[in-house]
Amino acid sequence: MQSFNSISKENLAQRKTVHEICRLFNKSPSKGNLKRIKELCSHCGDGVIIESGFHCDYGSQIQIGDRTFININCTVLDAPISEGAITIGSDCLIGPNVQLLAVSHAVNPTERLNKENFGAPIIIGNNVWIGAGVIVLAGVTIGENAVVGAGSVVTKSIASNTVVAGNPAREIRKC
Repeated sequence: MQSFNSISKENLAQRKTVHEICRLFNKSPSKGNLKRIKELCSHCGDGVIIESGFHCDYGSQIQIGDRTFININCTVLDAPISEGAITIGSDCLIGPNVQLLAVSHAVNPTERLNKENFGAPIIIGNNVWIGAGVIVLAGVTIGENAVVGAGSVVTKSIASNTVVAGNPAREIRKC
C-alpha cells in the first residue's frame, strides 16, 4: 500500500472539484453531466452507463471498460496515486449501493493523526456481476466472470468463474 496525505492543498482542491462534478451529475444526470463524469476517469469505454448517485473522490485513477453498467448510489473511493487505482473491466454489472474502497487509514492511532491514507488497487475483471450493497476493500482483484452476492464484503481476491457471498465473502460455487 502506498500512502498519501488526504488533506494536502492539492488533494483537497481536486476532491472539491470532483465532488462538485458528481453533485451536478447526481442533481441532473443529463448527457452533458454524464460526459463530465466520464472525463474524470483515466479511461471510460464505449457504451458505459452510470446511474445517478455516483460518487468518487479523484477520478483520475479510475478505468472503466466498454458496456459496463453502474447502478444507482455507487461510491468509488479512489486515490490520487497509482496504488489507489480502480479498474473495472468490460461488460460488468455493478449493483445499487456498491462501494469500491481503494483507500484505507492507518490502524495506529498516532499515524491517523497525520491524516495519511493508504491506497491499494481494486481490479475487477471482465463480465463480473457485483450485487446490490456489496463492499469491495482495497487490494482486491475480482476475476473474470465472477459473481458477488448482494450484501457481501469482499476482503480478499476472488478467482475467475466463481460465485461468492457473505461477510467476509466466501466461495459458494464455480459458475
